Amino acid sequence: MTNNYNAYLAEAFGTACLVLLGCASVTLAGNGAALPLGGMPISLAFGLTVTFLIYGIGPVSGCHINPAITLGLWAANRFTGAKVVGYVASQLIGGLVGAGILLVILEGRTGGYDPAALGLGQTGWAQYSVAIAFVSEFVATFIFMAVIIGSVANADSKQLAGVSIGLCLFVLISCFINVSGGSLNPARSIGPAIFVGGTAISQLWLFIVAPTLGAVSAGLIFRKREVSS
Repeated sequence: MTNNYNAYLAEAFGTACLVLLGCASVTLAGNGAALPLGGMPISLAFGLTVTFLIYGIGPVSGCHINPAITLGLWAANRFTGAKVVGYVASQLIGGLVGAGILLVILEGRTGGYDPAALGLGQTGWAQYSVAIAFVSEFVATFIFMAVIIGSVANADSKQLAGVSIGLCLFVLISCFINVSGGSLNPARSIGPAIFVGGTAISQLWLFIVAPTLGAVSAGLIFRKREVSS
């Protein structure tokens, strides 16, 4: 039970860090206002955060920090179903905490800060259709899940897993950020959307459904088979 508690706490902490630092790159650093060029530092912030978190909390929880990845690993027969609910709940709480901390910091600006008007690093689509946004999130998360499974498949690759996974996320977000915001993570999208409201809430379903389907599809395709004796 203690090990489960530590893992849940690590997942909440890691997801909070991911949302806080990644979305801070959008808002505090002003890169969101500099798109499309601003997409590069935003992508780098998310990718590097995942990299150091894998080495930091990976030994405790595996560093999923993403409900879609947890479900994908479960579908791939690489994660026990008994922990899925606890992991997902911890990640969602962490995403809300990270977004909340970022909002508190932003509200310290002279004149205050209105997240509904100025944003909080939320994901969404405008220049592309909903169908294309869905496809981009599905495909990007499918690729991300496949890379994660391959990176942790054996002892030799595990040592560099943080690097390969972080670089993969960097590339995927930098490619798809102008289409859908490059979420690949329901918790990353839910946290900011709750505080922003409006369109961010109405579009939120896509960032729950598409990444989850993408990760689970990859998990099923690369499902680990039990070796018979």
